[in-house]
Amino acid sequence: AFTAATGITVNFKELPDQDTMFAEAKIALEAGGVDMYEPTVERVGAWNSNGFLQAFDESKLAVDNYLPGMIDGAAAALARDAEGKLFFAPSNWGTESLVVNTADAKLSSPPSLGDLFNAENQAVLRPHSSLAAMGRFLEAQGKLPFPWLDGYSDMDKMTQLWDIALAEAIKAKGNVVQWWSGENEANQGFTANGATIGLCWDSTGYNLRNDGYAYVAPVEGAFAWNQGYVLMKNAANVDQAHEFAKYISTPEGSAGWATAFSANPIGKGGYDVMGPDVAKYYGDFLTPETSAKLWWWPAQSAEFLAKRAEYADKFKAA
Repeated sequence: AFTAATGITVNFKELPDQDTMFAEAKIALEAGGVDMYEPTVERVGAWNSNGFLQAFDESKLAVDNYLPGMIDGAAAALARDAEGKLFFAPSNWGTESLVVNTADAKLSSPPSLGDLFNAENQAVLRPHSSLAAMGRFLEAQGKLPFPWLDGYSDMDKMTQLWDIALAEAIKAKGNVVQWWSGENEANQGFTANGATIGLCWDSTGYNLRNDGYAYVAPVEGAFAWNQGYVLMKNAANVDQAHEFAKYISTPEGSAGWATAFSANPIGKGGYDVMGPDVAKYYGDFLTPETSAKLWWWPAQSAEFLAKRAEYADKFKAA
């Protein structure tokens, strides 16, 4: 459908997790053959500082097509470099929140990120985001020496905060029945390994919505991500890449791409042309209250990501 709409040939590959994508991009920069990748916006600075990217030509896009907040406001600092050049063209966005077995999950009132670490629950977790969930939960309880966000810009504070979160998470590790890094693993945690709760993408909740599971926002607010295209420095099909990104910003293109991901469209008018199932699911979750509490992943430097990976490995190995 996208090839027909844009008039160009597009070869797709299933997206790996962000760390694997970053590693693959290093190889692709030398080998060639990849024009665009699709990371989340907080990763763009690390990709650019490693010399992976070239800027988009905004005259070949239609930046007015994007919903407010996608590449302006706070997102502008992540999507652009210090000179204002655009290195990120949004494609879809979504959340990471609580997927719960409606019959068996033990939830606080209101539900909380702390429920992920309740020994009465069986959990499916992604190591690094569950550590962030623990950190945000501890912050809400007044148990951290600094705001959790400080750790994303100050590496000394990062190690102090993540040491605390790791120690507390390890205490609760006995309830983890599945680690996930992609959609299939997350689904299996519930369908094959009996998880009653998980911190997963909204697409996981969507896929399981008819099987006794619900997608629930914690009182601390759901994590939120903004995904999009970056243009590789050695891209061979630069004009075609711009044309494809431009199409994805239209109502039809953004709706189709969001539906394929079971996510949210980034183009104005996208919700109006989405399938009713997807539109209802996200409409029910993204109420004015839950939308106001969204916790957007902040910028993460290459140094931060390397250190974060160490903490995730320690959590899994403990």
